Amino acid sequence: MRHETPEPLTPSLPLGAPLVRREGREKVTGTARYAAEHTPPGCAYAWPVPATIARGRITAVDTRDALALPGVLAVLTHENAPRLGATDDATLALFQEDRVPHRGWYVALAVADTLETARDAAEAVRISYAADDHDVLLTADHPGLYVPDEVFGGPGARERGDFDAAFAAAPTTVDVTYTMSPLHNHPMEPHAATAQWTDGHLTVHDASQGATRVCEDLAALFKLGTDDITVVSEHVGGGFGSKGTPRPQVVLAAMAARYTGRPVKLALPRRQLAAVVGHRTPTIQRVRLGAGPDGVLTALGHESLSHTSTLAEFVEQAAIPARIMYTSPNSSTVHRVVALDVPTPSWMRAPGEAPGMYALESALDELAVALGLDPVELRVRNDTDTEPDTGRPFSSRHLVECLRRGAERFGWGARDPRPAVRREGDLLLGTGVASATYPTFVSASTAQAHAAPDGGYRIRVNATDIGTGARTVLTQIAAAALGAPEDRVHVDIGSSDLPPAVLAGGSMGTASWGWAVHKACTALLDRLRDHEGSLPAEGLTVTRDTREETAEPSPYAQHAFGAVFAEVQVDTCTGEVRTRRLLGQYAAGRILNSRTARSQFIGGMTMGLGMALTEGSEIDPAFGDFTACDLATYHVPACADVPAIEAYWLDEEDPHLNPMGSKGIGEIGIVGTAAALGNAVWHATGVRLRELPLTPDKILTALA
Repeated sequence: MRHETPEPLTPSLPLGAPLVRREGREKVTGTARYAAEHTPPGCAYAWPVPATIARGRITAVDTRDALALPGVLAVLTHENAPRLGATDDATLALFQEDRVPHRGWYVALAVADTLETARDAAEAVRISYAADDHDVLLTADHPGLYVPDEVFGGPGARERGDFDAAFAAAPTTVDVTYTMSPLHNHPMEPHAATAQWTDGHLTVHDASQGATRVCEDLAALFKLGTDDITVVSEHVGGGFGSKGTPRPQVVLAAMAARYTGRPVKLALPRRQLAAVVGHRTPTIQRVRLGAGPDGVLTALGHESLSHTSTLAEFVEQAAIPARIMYTSPNSSTVHRVVALDVPTPSWMRAPGEAPGMYALESALDELAVALGLDPVELRVRNDTDTEPDTGRPFSSRHLVECLRRGAERFGWGARDPRPAVRREGDLLLGTGVASATYPTFVSASTAQAHAAPDGGYRIRVNATDIGTGARTVLTQIAAAALGAPEDRVHVDIGSSDLPPAVLAGGSMGTASWGWAVHKACTALLDRLRDHEGSLPAEGLTVTRDTREETAEPSPYAQHAFGAVFAEVQVDTCTGEVRTRRLLGQYAAGRILNSRTARSQFIGGMTMGLGMALTEGSEIDPAFGDFTACDLATYHVPACADVPAIEAYWLDEEDPHLNPMGSKGIGEIGIVGTAAALGNAVWHATGVRLRELPLTPDKILTALA
């Protein structure tokens, strides 16, 4: 099947206008209901029991004290829990055997009339173990490291040209290693689910980025048809990837509800999240760059080491961006991974690109210093019209424009390139820059468009709004396709009973859902034009999907691009790094709502600031658990940490994407931000730090 470029939208109404969020009033008044806020009559409460060993087996379970507490309904363990069906996700095979694959793995679930009683019962459960030796530390020379066949985005290793020879012959080289500790998603809304069985039908309110996927997985686990399950994820308080696939709470709640015969609510405790909902794996990344006197790269090598669990393989595809960013005739990119006794890592905002571009863009800054070139100019000289890894032309690539425009807005031209020369008392000041990129994905989705006799329209699609403004933007897409005012369009999302759609993740939600909505609305408009007389009382409805349009890969390399500029101050007495300014300039296709788009860009940049300066976690080698397991020890940025942040975008037209001409914007903001800040810290201090986060202890040690 040949690829066909989609028809553009008829410009009946302006896309890009800052339409206010459709559900904004409900959220600020508290009437929007999240997963843990649904309380059916007779609802019981659950509290999980995590394993206290890093590896081994359960030898005995004593629930007598727990069951003796008034109001306790049950304690589920591997000895009495319902048997589940086969699953491709081993993290959901809960209470099916006595094995403990990592510390924090759930080994029991207490269910009671009240939340307090459930928690007390969980604390009264006694589990005995036979502990085995464990290994939880990623090291550069770990004997278990291997190259996976595939990672998300391509093969585990890729060679082009003769990297070794080109690197050895290059007049100027850098060979540097960057490390990052584990990171955690920590959405404001905990992972929660409320489950109820009614005459064999399972209804679940779940904190999820995709109700369709949750429904399918529950159907397999409980050996049901998808028609026997309804999963509702109407409002979701953030996920950043950690809610992209089903998590333990939805399986445990459904299991407990079936076992007790009552509705059950389960909100995972904050301190347990690090072990059970995924994390960004730590990485050790070696980047080698070789260039001629003109700064053009002749050799590019990027090796990324990360850990995965013994349950499932998940590889942070950090070397993938090096395959697409800059001209590199001789390239070596490889991922190595080791299976340790750790929780299974998973998606976290801009997986692969966020850590990978931190290393690549930091190394590029070091190359600019070695060459005596301006960091912006070095990136411009290595721009490319085709994707180096595949040779495909870019559908659109305006990286140079982002660099130039961003530099102008930021005032980069007045920068003194010498490090450690700007000072205000005890403060050293510096500026840095980094490029950003994120791939453009689209996935098949289905949407339904309905015209009512009163002139209103109803759009139905199982999209998920994780705080990004999906309802609002889909309303605008539908209104533009129908040529109707936005206030006549109502959008239903967030239920598996709606036409199926891809999850909210990978910056592909709006492009995928919007394409299906546009197609359904266009077909509905054609039917309305052909219809004679008044509409019937039931109105007119059409359903369309985009399976055919998305079945074949595009002949173009499709990515969003951007440039991030940062100014920091470094306190020479305390070692504290403060961000003075952040500015992002992006090329992300057609911006569909300027209000929600700006929120996404600056939200991503703020998360990148946390990645660079405040967020970090460690695994205790003796106990095998994460030491930063709550928001008191895992420091996410607050408003005071971001005094000035700006986001701008180009009016980029790309006819090869989807009818809206849009690219994803939820993740590109985080990409590049950490490197820009790290490069700014070097410029301020003259000292290069290569381990994130850049906390005061590291700064003071480096300055000393």
